[in-house]
Amino acid sequence: MPKHNSAVIFDVDGPLLELTPAEENAFFAPFQSLYGLTGLSNDWDSYRTRNDEEIITEILENHLGRAPHDHELTGIAEEYAKVLESGYTDGVLEISPIAGAKELLAALSQDGGIALGTATANLLHAARTRLQQADMWDYVKGYAGAADGGGAKRDILARVIDQLDLPRERIVFLGDNLNDLDAGRANGVHFIGFHVTEHKRARLTEHGAETVFGNHRQTHSFIVELLGL
Repeated sequence: MPKHNSAVIFDVDGPLLELTPAEENAFFAPFQSLYGLTGLSNDWDSYRTRNDEEIITEILENHLGRAPHDHELTGIAEEYAKVLESGYTDGVLEISPIAGAKELLAALSQDGGIALGTATANLLHAARTRLQQADMWDYVKGYAGAADGGGAKRDILARVIDQLDLPRERIVFLGDNLNDLDAGRANGVHFIGFHVTEHKRARLTEHGAETVFGNHRQTHSFIVELLGL
C-alpha cells in the first residue's frame, strides 16, 4: 500500500447505497430455506449487536437453543452470498446507489494521499458484491472493514484504523446511524453524518452530531476544507 496522509472511511448503507426491501429480504432468505424460519425482524437495532455476523449468530442461537456451530454460521453466510449473486444476475435484486456517491469516491481518489475504505456492518462478501454492482468497490477495497470478526461498529472502524497508521485527526468517517456516530466518537476521528432523508439527519443532530449533510456536494466540499486538500 502507498503511504497515505489522510483517510475517508464510509459506512456502506446510507452514505453509498440504499438498502432496498428486496436486499433486506435476501439477508433473511437463508434462514427460511435452511431452517424454515420466517417473520424475522428487520429492525436492526432490535438485535444485541448491529452487525450481520452477530445477527446471524443471535437468530440461530434463539432457534437452536444453543450456540451455533461454525459450519452452521458458514452455511447461512454462504447461502446469503448465493442469494445475492443470483438475485443481481437474474434481475430479482437491483442496486440503489446514493446520488453523488460514486462521484464523491472518484473525486477523493484523485488525491493519491487519501486512503478510502469502509466500516460496514454488512458481511464483507455482501458489501463487495453490492458495491461491485454500483461500480464503487475498486475505490474502497484497499481498506474494506466489515462485519466479519464480529463486534459493534466502533470495533469494525477500529480494525480499519489499525491498518491505516494515521493520526486520528487525519481520518474522517461517514455514517448514517447512531452506532456510526458512536463509532466515530469512540475512535476519536472526524464524523460526518449523512442521509438523504431529513428525519435521519435530524436524529443524528439531536444526538450531538455536529456535521450532517444530505447531499455529497456538501460532503466533498467539507472534506476538502477539513483535510486541507
